[in-house]
Amino acid sequence: MPRNNLLYRSLFRLRNIARRLGDVFSSIAARAFTVIARGFMHGLRQLDPDRSSDLCGRGARRIGPWLPVSRTGRANLRAAFPEKTDAEIEKILAGVWENLGRVVGEFASLDRLWDWDPLRPDQGRIISLHSDRFFAARDSGKPSLNFGAHLANWELAAVGAAAHGADAALLFRIPGVTIAAEIVQEIRSANMGRLVPSSRTAVFQLAREIERGAHVGMLVDQFWTGGPLVTFFGRQCPANPTIARLARQYDCDVRGIRVVRLPGNRFRAEATEPLDLPRDRQGKVDIAATMQMITSIIEGWVREYPEQWLWLHRRWRDYHAHPKPWQRDLSGQS
Repeated sequence: MPRNNLLYRSLFRLRNIARRLGDVFSSIAARAFTVIARGFMHGLRQLDPDRSSDLCGRGARRIGPWLPVSRTGRANLRAAFPEKTDAEIEKILAGVWENLGRVVGEFASLDRLWDWDPLRPDQGRIISLHSDRFFAARDSGKPSLNFGAHLANWELAAVGAAAHGADAALLFRIPGVTIAAEIVQEIRSANMGRLVPSSRTAVFQLAREIERGAHVGMLVDQFWTGGPLVTFFGRQCPANPTIARLARQYDCDVRGIRVVRLPGNRFRAEATEPLDLPRDRQGKVDIAATMQMITSIIEGWVREYPEQWLWLHRRWRDYHAHPKPWQRDLSGQS
């Protein structure tokens, strides 16, 4: 047998052995991470929700600004608030990390956070500023579309809807890390309405929910490839048009819902009145203009509490290098 052929076969076998060992180590690492992650969440749940929130908030505030992803947060903040000093930007960024840490700490006790009681509306952890609007929508017998953003603890609006008996369906994006996705899914499914994972077919699933009279909710403040362009903090970015497409098809009420983080581990839940959506010449909901209206409302929310929004997300990206059809035609009326 030629020497070079023998060498080639030996290297090929070594590569296969290395791959098998790599798969084994990856599997062991994944299992170990699962055990650690579940143990961490279990440990947080043993704490009082306030203590868990405070603990994770302090830790994230100290560590987060040093992580590489903070470069994205700083760049976003500087572009959005060019008038602010570096010290002011750093203060907001530290607040962003603290809020995110608190969300993690509170997630373990998600079922214990919502305590709003109409008999003592201002005494619990949750203050509902527009409870009449929430209940009017719930009891109307009509479906509705509700949008929110990654502000404060963005999970609470869905928890509140389930706690008060609203027939709700929620669009959510599955976390990229499989283990994290499993844990998040388990906690959400136990405390929220029906969950619809974000996918190409999600709009059809949500349409079926509307047809049977459900209240559909979704977060609409992330980058969405293929969506109509909107202006957000003076820069263009594509928006998720799902809510506008559904509004165009079913012509049901659309309102915004947000939760504001207050001092002392309290929250305020707010809801807009149903929006008067822009329409085209045929009287149908204009998708692109509707997404701009919704985006402008969210921008107002973020400007009011900038430290409570997830600036770490790459909301603005260089999408001009490869133009898509929606970049040439923004009517969104297809």
